[in-house]
Amino acid sequence: MEYSSSKIARNTSYFTLALIIQKIISFVYFSYIAVKIGASSLGSYTFALFFTTIFAVLIDIGLSNVLVREVAKFREKSPLRREASQQYLSAVMSVKIPLAILVYAAAVITINFLDNPALVRQLVYLSGIIMVLDSFTLTFYSFLRGHQNLKFESIGTIIFQLIVFISGVAIVNLTKDLRILILAILVASFFNFCYSAILLKIKLGLKFIAQANKQAVKSILIFTIPFALAAIFTRVYGYLDTVLLNQLIDSTAVGYYSIPYKITFALQFIPMAFVASLYPAFSSAFAKATADKSDSLFYKQQLKSIFEKSLVYLGIIAVPVSLGVIALAKLLMIKVYTAEFAPSILPLQILIVSLVFLFLNFPLGSLLNACNRQTRNTVHIGAVMAINIILNIILIPRFSYIGAAMASSLSTFLMFCLQLYVAKQIVGFNNKFLIAKFAAILASGLIMYFGLVYLRPLVNFIVLIPLGAIIYAAVLYSLKGFNKDDLLTIKQSLKKTPVRRSSEQGERSVGG
Repeated sequence: MEYSSSKIARNTSYFTLALIIQKIISFVYFSYIAVKIGASSLGSYTFALFFTTIFAVLIDIGLSNVLVREVAKFREKSPLRREASQQYLSAVMSVKIPLAILVYAAAVITINFLDNPALVRQLVYLSGIIMVLDSFTLTFYSFLRGHQNLKFESIGTIIFQLIVFISGVAIVNLTKDLRILILAILVASFFNFCYSAILLKIKLGLKFIAQANKQAVKSILIFTIPFALAAIFTRVYGYLDTVLLNQLIDSTAVGYYSIPYKITFALQFIPMAFVASLYPAFSSAFAKATADKSDSLFYKQQLKSIFEKSLVYLGIIAVPVSLGVIALAKLLMIKVYTAEFAPSILPLQILIVSLVFLFLNFPLGSLLNACNRQTRNTVHIGAVMAINIILNIILIPRFSYIGAAMASSLSTFLMFCLQLYVAKQIVGFNNKFLIAKFAAILASGLIMYFGLVYLRPLVNFIVLIPLGAIIYAAVLYSLKGFNKDDLLTIKQSLKKTPVRRSSEQGERSVGG
């Protein structure tokens, strides 16, 4: 299939912008309702949403990823693509409808078996409906992605979050009833479901028929196995700590933990946006290094250079953010979330330490997937998930939400070590170069940290944030951790297809 590079770039821009806007609105909204409803209620609210999020993966079972790939195989505007899309939609609907019913029932049975309060059970019942709607919405959008159309999904993502924000703010100022508050998400999910379904009908001309074509269903389910396993491992790894915290301690502990968790993981949009452009570059360089024997060495060097620069670039962002939050955690909690959330200060500082490794795991995972190591990637996720569960079971009863933060940070670091080991085998990166770069980054970050600690009682909290950024950038530039050539290298590395350069130009410009 022939792709339009301009269309790919445009789609990436649409979705990246939408993702950034959605994350910002979501974070502001979550912070607002946290202050309004308090730690205990926030814990119950968060638990219900996270609980059903774990179950949600059992409805999709990796189908969405397979649909995007299979539909995209056909030429754009080809009659075969529409025919295949209809066949896949009918097959997927025949699988997902009974799955949705069974998974919803499983979530309801499980929450009752866990013997939670009536309010929490009712929140899960409502959150389960959101789970089902969102799962079908994801499927509908997958067809649009397969047709290289992310514009409308981007619009839908922003509208969804705006509906949640506007209706949620109105509701929380009228009543503190969490059952009514969660309706804000339910209404937004219903809109997104209808919107994506209408797009599927109007833009692609597809019909919503659940028809179990045995061959199509069998083909799809075989392809979904690795995607399903990775998705299940990731969901359990990402959300089980909240569920265990609620069951082993209480909802207030979940409330204290959810704010640091939200702050840390809301920042994921930065590496996600970067990797969206990085993955095609990895894939192209690896494919050319494998297929083109005459230029294999050049493309291997290209892959190595792009990978090294991605680590450095994300490290430059993650280190100061992590150290800055550690330095200002107390002010952030007290001034933004009120003194009620003072217990969240320490777990925030623990969780934010892992931000650097969380950021670096994105290009590492992307490299493994692009270089046909997706099975190894899935094994790593599964192993880390198992260790994370063990750590949570050991640490939560002893240290409550602080134990959950410790388990999460340790698991993220372990994932980084596993991925880095395989990445070394693939690209053989330059240890000395990366150590030198990260030494400069860390030194700049520490100078910024101590500067913020010194200025903390003297300067307004809001002023400290840009001031810290200026200190960090100035020191990093003086230590030659970043320069103008790096900006050009980053721009070149994000192109989908690596461009052949002369041997002189091909020397590592990322070296600074």
